[in-house]
Amino acid sequence: MKVLCYSSFTFSYLNRARVLFQTLRRFHPDWELVALITDRPPDGFAFDLADEPFDRVVWAQDLGIPDFQAWLFKHDVVEVCTAVKGPFLHQACGWGSDAVIYLDPDTALFADLAPLEALLEDHDILLTPHLVDPNESAEAIRDNDLSASRTGIFNLGFVAVRTSGEGARFARWWNDRLLDWCYDDMPNGMFVDQRWCDHVPALFDKVKVVRDPGYNVASWNLSTRTVAVQKDGQVTVNGAPLRFWHFTKLGPMGDAMTKKYGGTNFPVYEIWRWYKAQVGEATDPAIPTGWWAYGAYSDGAPIEKSHRVLYRERADLQAAFPDPFETREGGYRKWLIAEGL
Repeated sequence: MKVLCYSSFTFSYLNRARVLFQTLRRFHPDWELVALITDRPPDGFAFDLADEPFDRVVWAQDLGIPDFQAWLFKHDVVEVCTAVKGPFLHQACGWGSDAVIYLDPDTALFADLAPLEALLEDHDILLTPHLVDPNESAEAIRDNDLSASRTGIFNLGFVAVRTSGEGARFARWWNDRLLDWCYDDMPNGMFVDQRWCDHVPALFDKVKVVRDPGYNVASWNLSTRTVAVQKDGQVTVNGAPLRFWHFTKLGPMGDAMTKKYGGTNFPVYEIWRWYKAQVGEATDPAIPTGWWAYGAYSDGAPIEKSHRVLYRERADLQAAFPDPFETREGGYRKWLIAEGL
């Protein structure tokens, strides 16, 4: 099976993406590895594909999204790095691969994903739920079950499709939804791409929900997953091989949730220690912390989330300011200042 695997990120997450792609290269040297980047390199950073562990880069501005500058401005960094996943997947289905797999940049492989390739022989769409076993304590239900109810049953840090049949049909549908409706707006039923995929088992055939506990291990499911290291060095989760871990919220928040549900399951902390070391080695000091070229207007002023939300809700503003980043002749930012916003 010819597989294309991609991840979507900005340069501030390049260190995490490097770790992901290094682990992918280790276990799947035959896969095509693609970085989908919605950003521009910061001044002083020399970005050379020859030095990176992925095969090629696709820039978000080259996906052919209509009115790209205006469309991008409507999203914050998390929303847009999620939104571009759909157009890329839809287009990649026509590039000659048999299957396309998406993985978040803050994931890392610990074993090969051959079982997923086998599943794709009989299924067109693979999804992993946040939870594969019920929680029992009230605290875990509040933290994990109800969180998944708000943000989506499936974690879209992973999705895999066949590039034909229902997989291609899903890719087209996901493209359409994410172009117009990929926002962090839980009161209106959206949490970027995840709530949309709650509909997938109802809308598409040949869907496989991957309930193996070795996939998408993360802080939100450690309450029901026990990590162990076998005598041969293999890492297992509830007795199954650990395939990939999702290291979400690297830092104090991730540490707190991991400690809360990792408890005395000490291999969990060894895995996190390893990951932090790998990310540290992959970090380039020339990339400023939190860098995102589209986080500021052209004059350098930071863009507030409220500015983005107002712009996406007002068709008149979109018509008046087709490039809302631009400030040379006043533009959208000048209008906001005049309005006291």
